Amino acid sequence: MFKLLKRFGGSYRANLVLGPLCKLIEVVFDLFTPIIVAYMIDAGVGTRSVQPVLTGGGILLAMAAVAILFALACQKMASRASQGMGTSIRHSLYEHINALSHADLDRFGTPSLTTRITNDVNQVQLAIALGIRQLMRWPFLAVGSLVAALAIDVRLGLIFVVSMAVVGGLFWFVMKACIPYYRSMQAKLDRIALIVREGLSGVRVVRAFVREGHERRRLADAAQDQAATAIAVGRLSSVLNPVTFLVMYLAVCAILWAGGIQVNIGELTQGQVVAFVSYMTQALLSIVYVANLVVVFTKASASAARVNEVLACQPSVTDEGAEPVELWGSAGLPGVAERADGVGLPDTAEQAGAGLPGAAEQADAGLPDAAEQADADLPSGAEQVPTLALRNVSFAYPGAAADAVHDATLALMPGQTLGVIGGTGSGKSTLVSLIPRLYDATEGAVEVLGRDVRAWQLKQLRQVVSMVPQQAMLVSGTIRSNLIWRDAKATDDDLWRALELAQASEFVRTLADGLDAPVEAGGKNFSGGQRQRLTIARALVGAPKLLILDDSASALDYKTDAALRVALASYGRDAAASGELPPAVVVVSQRVASVRAADLICVMRRGNVVGLGTHDELVRTCAIYQEICASQGVEDETVSPGTTVSRHEEVRHG
Repeated sequence: MFKLLKRFGGSYRANLVLGPLCKLIEVVFDLFTPIIVAYMIDAGVGTRSVQPVLTGGGILLAMAAVAILFALACQKMASRASQGMGTSIRHSLYEHINALSHADLDRFGTPSLTTRITNDVNQVQLAIALGIRQLMRWPFLAVGSLVAALAIDVRLGLIFVVSMAVVGGLFWFVMKACIPYYRSMQAKLDRIALIVREGLSGVRVVRAFVREGHERRRLADAAQDQAATAIAVGRLSSVLNPVTFLVMYLAVCAILWAGGIQVNIGELTQGQVVAFVSYMTQALLSIVYVANLVVVFTKASASAARVNEVLACQPSVTDEGAEPVELWGSAGLPGVAERADGVGLPDTAEQAGAGLPGAAEQADAGLPDAAEQADADLPSGAEQVPTLALRNVSFAYPGAAADAVHDATLALMPGQTLGVIGGTGSGKSTLVSLIPRLYDATEGAVEVLGRDVRAWQLKQLRQVVSMVPQQAMLVSGTIRSNLIWRDAKATDDDLWRALELAQASEFVRTLADGLDAPVEAGGKNFSGGQRQRLTIARALVGAPKLLILDDSASALDYKTDAALRVALASYGRDAAASGELPPAVVVVSQRVASVRAADLICVMRRGNVVGLGTHDELVRTCAIYQEICASQGVEDETVSPGTTVSRHEEVRHG
């Protein structure tokens, strides 16, 4: 809690200081009230004189008016500080969450982060507000009442001290037992948030499989678990008020008994006994309020620790120390000096040592030779630098027993298409997520335009590399506001060009508002295929040099999928003809038809590259690829019935 106050309280220092001081002045008036009442009783009621009563009443009214003014000032300062700091914490927390890598986000989980940025920050806000308004009032009122009571009579003060000790000890034991429950309740709220989020986001799947009852039971069980914890806390807390008032009224009886005797012998006045009772009541009630504050601050402390945990998490993927890459004019290649310094792709001898394909291997793998590159009208020097190169790349998720991607090596030249195919869980998506640095490779190197991705600034890298994720995600707004994510200055012509390439222009033109047509949260007002085409169009805005389609055409029919591939190929040829660097394309798919025409196909199984080559080569040499083709009814004249491939030949080719 103090870390958050130190970090975010600077702008609200005046409110944090003046607010409690205003409350302190109000408390001083509260402490003087019993003394004035005692004066009114002794000097007015006891002597049947009206003037002392009127004088005392006037003083009480004046004190009440001034106290209200200070209370309102304190309330305003508490609101400014708590709401302002809460806003600042949420802003910083959200900004920091957006800077975290996918590995960091996986560690916390989306439901937990949602709870932290909403419920936990609310708890901190409440603690700040009550801290300013009440933290100074009740402890000072309790201590002030005790001192004032002892000043009236020390012997009666002993009853006061004993009663406060009993109530204070009771509160200490109850709060000590309750604190673990409060911490547990926050974790169980995360569980409820997770179930609610899954149920709402997957409502169509739930209904399709008639699992509404199961989901209701899951939520009921989680809510019941959280309710059981809350009830346990309530049972413990329910002891406090009855016992506190029991002790307080027993103490009042004792004071009236002992005080009455002293009044009879003339040691105390009636007004002093009444003042003494008032002070004791104020003090014991103050202990009750302090205990409630302890509950609030206990919850806030647990919430602040969860917020600080996120803020203290250092992103595992950063571009600290990375310098901007000076691209080579319209071609978009790193300058010659950078490649000469060894940042770019090594020469032929170094490639052989690093495991990248040489000239002969490139020919076998379907990579273009020098003549083919010249025919492609690539910019001068483009043939020297692959758009994408993987060098013995391996990656393992934190805590995983095995690599999700193991020892992957390949190179993709400008204008070429790489197809990545394999079964579910083979590591396809993980492999391509290493390219824009959603994750960092644990071994080896990933290079884009001849430069290690870790040497790029993240913003520039993700301008060069554009990725369409598996899940087509749109945000609320308009089609235009979604398309300009990569390039806020994109013109309408640029947007329509991207829509045409993505085969989305036809249905967008049928909308009444065209580019300004509304988009609901998640793009729920569009079909799955329409959402995928819009996300592909968004990725094409800004002319990326490397386009990654991560199974992003799964909802498209075969005709639209084929038209998309033809349009992307035409787009690359047009770019090369105009002297620009043609974009390379990485297509992740489980359809053979989607990757069949690719210049290079990477076949993956259990994180390993088991086949690398063109379609014609793989149907002859890769057993896994043959199985995939056979399962999809893809026949090829190059594979005769009964053809088998030895494991040695398959691994050697991969």
